[in-house]
Amino acid sequence: MKNATKAANHYLRLLVLTVLLVLVIASVAGVPKALADDDEDWHSLHREVQAGRIKPLGEILKSLSKDWIGDVIDVDLDHDDGRRIYEIELLGPQGQVVEFEVDAQTGEIIEMEGRNIQGMRRR
Repeated sequence: MKNATKAANHYLRLLVLTVLLVLVIASVAGVPKALADDDEDWHSLHREVQAGRIKPLGEILKSLSKDWIGDVIDVDLDHDDGRRIYEIELLGPQGQVVEFEVDAQTGEIIEMEGRNIQGMRRR
């Protein structure tokens, strides 16, 4: 009986190692495509900024900081109704999180969502 338990434990360890190996190989196999996609996204975004179709993120953040107090905690660039939108989350001085939607081409604030937004306004 002792040999049967030892053999079962050995089989179980071998099975776990095999599954882990398959998972590692599968995840590594997807990395080159993901990196290539990210690289292409970066180049595409750079071309849009260079062509003047969207404003650079630094310019958008500088503009926001003139009127609003907060630390940037997240930034996304999305498409919405045919236009590019920066979605920028700021952490305010009282711990509030406010999301600003900014037109990437014009720099205009389209929408703000969050609590105590006025508590973040510079006076």
